[in-house]
Amino acid sequence: MKTVAFGAFALTLLFAGQSAAQAQGPANPGPVIPGVCVFHNERLLAQSTVGNSVRDGMRVLSEQVSMELQPYAQAIESEITALEQGRGTIPEQEYAQRGQAVQQRIREAQQLEAQRQSELEYTLNMQLRAIAQATDPILVAVYQERGCGLLLSREAVIEMNPAMDITDVVIQRLNGALPSLSFTRMTPPVQVPGQ
Repeated sequence: MKTVAFGAFALTLLFAGQSAAQAQGPANPGPVIPGVCVFHNERLLAQSTVGNSVRDGMRVLSEQVSMELQPYAQAIESEITALEQGRGTIPEQEYAQRGQAVQQRIREAQQLEAQRQSELEYTLNMQLRAIAQATDPILVAVYQERGCGLLLSREAVIEMNPAMDITDVVIQRLNGALPSLSFTRMTPPVQVPGQ
């Protein structure tokens, strides 16, 4: 039975920008283009205090889920080992019944794991939504203050003059407006077919 790896994978993917420290740009970055601004969302998530609180909170939730699922995996593995070791000595009918019971426990554990993974995904999405809602008005304000006429995503820009990057200002203001998020694992709403 696999362990829940979603939390670690999602957080690694989500905060990949943090480990990819800003590389050295060209010695001459070129002129500042008036009205062109650049924003790096991944860096905001990696370097803001609220982004760090989400990363830490998701790590805790992932560990809790792993600890919750571990006894199921251990019990199933023990029963499988017992069945394999007793293959020749356990009566055939009892062996079949125990095998079916193990299969049922495996299905139940897989369903629980899928449910917990869905909860982790939903929780992460809700936290990212809260960060986006807090960031949007800040981003609009900085855009207007800097006289931006075009805002580019840093992910789409290969090189630029650092003076056009508004990410640091947005991070600083977000840190003041939304320093952290407290949360618990959330249950996704029930999906009704046809909606």
